[in-house]
Amino acid sequence: MTHETPKQLPENEPSILDLYKSVTKDWVSFFNFIQSLWDARRRAEFDHALALEMAQGQPDMPPAEPIRVAYFPWRSVLALFLALGAQALLEPPNRQVNIALALYILAAGICLWAYLKNEWHLPALPLPRHTPDDLSTRLVPFIFSIVFALLAFWDFGSGVFTFVNLGFWILSLTLFFYGLWLRVPKARQDLSPEVRRNKIIHSGLLVAALGFALFFRLYHINSVPAEPFSDHAEKILDVYDITQGQYKIFFTRNTGREAIQMYWTLFVALVFRTGLSFLSLKLGTALIGIFTIPYVYLLGREYGGARAGLFTLFLFGIAYWPNVISRIGLRFPLYPVFAAPLLFYLIRGLRTQNRNDFLLAGLFLGLGLHGYSPFRIVPFLVIAAFVIYVIHLRSKKSAMQSLWWFILLVVVSLLVFLPLLRYWLAHPDIFGYRAMTRLTSAEATLSAPAWEIFLSNLYKALLMFNWDNGSIWVHSVPGRPALDVVTGALFAIGILLLVVRYVRQRDWRDLLLLVSIPILLMPSILSLAFPGENPSLNRTGGAAVAVFVVSGLALDGFVSSSGTDRKRTMIAYGLTGLLFAASAYQNYDLVFNKFDKSFKLGAWNTSEMGGLISDFRDKYGQTDSVWIVPFPHWVDTRLPGVWAGIPNRDFALWPQDFSKTLLTSGPRMIIYRADDLPTENALKQLYPNGDYTRYPSSYPGKDFMVLMINE
Repeated sequence: MTHETPKQLPENEPSILDLYKSVTKDWVSFFNFIQSLWDARRRAEFDHALALEMAQGQPDMPPAEPIRVAYFPWRSVLALFLALGAQALLEPPNRQVNIALALYILAAGICLWAYLKNEWHLPALPLPRHTPDDLSTRLVPFIFSIVFALLAFWDFGSGVFTFVNLGFWILSLTLFFYGLWLRVPKARQDLSPEVRRNKIIHSGLLVAALGFALFFRLYHINSVPAEPFSDHAEKILDVYDITQGQYKIFFTRNTGREAIQMYWTLFVALVFRTGLSFLSLKLGTALIGIFTIPYVYLLGREYGGARAGLFTLFLFGIAYWPNVISRIGLRFPLYPVFAAPLLFYLIRGLRTQNRNDFLLAGLFLGLGLHGYSPFRIVPFLVIAAFVIYVIHLRSKKSAMQSLWWFILLVVVSLLVFLPLLRYWLAHPDIFGYRAMTRLTSAEATLSAPAWEIFLSNLYKALLMFNWDNGSIWVHSVPGRPALDVVTGALFAIGILLLVVRYVRQRDWRDLLLLVSIPILLMPSILSLAFPGENPSLNRTGGAAVAVFVVSGLALDGFVSSSGTDRKRTMIAYGLTGLLFAASAYQNYDLVFNKFDKSFKLGAWNTSEMGGLISDFRDKYGQTDSVWIVPFPHWVDTRLPGVWAGIPNRDFALWPQDFSKTLLTSGPRMIIYRADDLPTENALKQLYPNGDYTRYPSSYPGKDFMVLMINE
C-alpha cells in the first residue's frame, strides 16, 4: 500500500457564499469586514482568516476502516486468549516460561492469520490535514519577546526566581505566543441525532473511566505507601527552604533537583492545609498523575479515534505502573505528565501542519525539563520524530517547512527552559551531576565494557512490560511485570500489529510510536554505572504513555473485529467488559495489597517515632530534649520530625554526644535501635535509673527502644 499523502486544500478562490457566511456569522466578523474595506492590513488578515475558515470548515473525511469479516472472528478471540494465557503464566511466583513462550508464539501466528483474514486490524489512523499558514508573525510582540527573554536570561544569573526575572520571563513567553499564535476558526458541523447520541454516550463512558482513574489514584493516598524514606526528607527540606524565602531555580541538595515539585508541593500544602508533610508530597504527585490522564486519552484518540482513546484512558488510569509512581511523593510522574502532551501536540502538529501545535509542543518540552531529570531524553525523541517524518515525505517543500516547525518548537522550549538554561551554563557540573553518576563511572567503576552493559540494560528494559520491572521496592513490586495480565497481552499483540501495519503502509506515525518506547526507556537503560537500577518504573515512566496507547489500539482493533453485526458486537463489548474487570481487580491487588505489603517490609517505621515525639510535645510542651540515635541502614533521623510537624530538624544524637544530654534538665526521651547494644550500654552508664522500654511496632521485626528520663 502506498504512503498516504496529505489532503490538499481546494485551489478555488472563496465564493460569494463563503464570504457571506464568514461575514455574517457574528458581529465581530461583520465589523472586521467593514474595517477591511479601507484598511489594507486588516484586509490581508481578513483574507487569511477566510482561507483558514474554508479549510477548517470542511471537516476531514473519516479514515477508511479495514474491511471486516461477516462471521464470528474466532481467530482473533483465540489469539487473544492464547496471549492472556501466556501472560498469566509469566506472573510470579510460579512462572512457566517455556509454556508461556510457546503460547505467545502460537498467539502471534494466529493473530497474523486473523490480520490477513481481515479480522484483527488496528483502528485506521486519522487522515493528514494541512492547516494553511503563510508563516506570518506579529512582528512587534515577537521582537519585544526576544528583548524580555534576554533581560530575564541576564537576571536569572542569580540562581533564584525574583519578581523581576519572573516578570520578564512570563512577559517574554506571552508576547512570543501572541506574536506567533495562529487564529484558527472552529469548524461548525451539523451533527445528526445519531451522532449526537453517540457523543453523549461516549462522554458518559469517558466520565465513568475518569472516575475509576481518580479512585485508583487517590484511594488510601494517606496510607499507601505507608512511610517516607530519605529522599522525602530532602524534598521536605527543599520546600521548607522556599518558605524561608529561598526561591531557587535548581535545588542542589541530594545531588540536585529541578524545581517544579518543590513549588507545587508548597502550593498543595497551602491549598489542602496538609503542611510540610509526607501527605503533601504524595497528594501533589498523585494530582500530577491525574493531570497526565487527559493527554493519554487525546494521544490514544489521535492514533485510533475516540473509542481507542477511551480504552487507553481506562487501561492507563487503573494501571499499577503509573499509579505507583504517582503515589510515592517524588518527582517520578513529572516524566509522563509532560511527555504525554508533548507527544500529542507533536504528532497532531505533524499531521495537520498546524503552527499552534508546535508552539504547545515546545511549551511542554520546556516545562518537562523543569520537572524530572529523565525527561532530558525527550529532546532526542523530538529529533527522532522529525527525522522519521521527513524521511517519509516526498515533497522537498514539505521537508523545508518541517524544518521551520522544528526550529519553532526548539525556540519555544528554550524560552520556557530559560531559567534552568542560565543555571546550567553557570553550573554545568552541578546541573549534570546526578545524570553523569548513572551514565559514567563518576561514583562507581563499570562492571563490564560500557557497550555490554548497555545491551544488557536494553534487553532487560524491553522485557520489563511482560517479564520483570526490576527489584527496587520503593516504587514497584519487585520481580513482576510492569503490566497486568490483560494489558501485557494486549501490548504484545499491539506491537506485532503495529510492525505489520508499518511494513504494509509505511506510515511515519506507526514507526514513531514504536521508536518512542525504547527512547523513553533510555534514562533507565543508560544507568551503566548502576545496572542493578535497571529497569525501574520511575525512570521509564514516560514510556508508559506510548505503551498504554499500543494496548488501547490493540483492544480497539479486537472490538472492531466483530464487524457491524449487533450480536457479535455485543459479545465483543461483553468480553471487553470482562477484560476491564479482570485488569481492574489485578491492578487493585497489585497496588493496595502486594505493593503496600512489599513497601512496608522495606520501609522503616518513622511514623511511630513521630507519634511518640508528638505525644512528648503534648505532654511536656517542647521537643528540644528528644533525640534519636543513628544506626547504619536504619531510620533517617529527620523523618520522625516530619511526622511530628517539625520539618527542619534532624533529631540525630551521635554516641560521642551522649554526655551532652546531661546538661539538659527536665524530661528527656532517647530513641534507639533495639539491637544496638553499645548504645544501650553507654546510656545505662549515664542513666542507670532511666525507664528503658521496648516499643512494640506494628511492623514485624521493627521494634525499637525508648529511654525516658524524668530527673
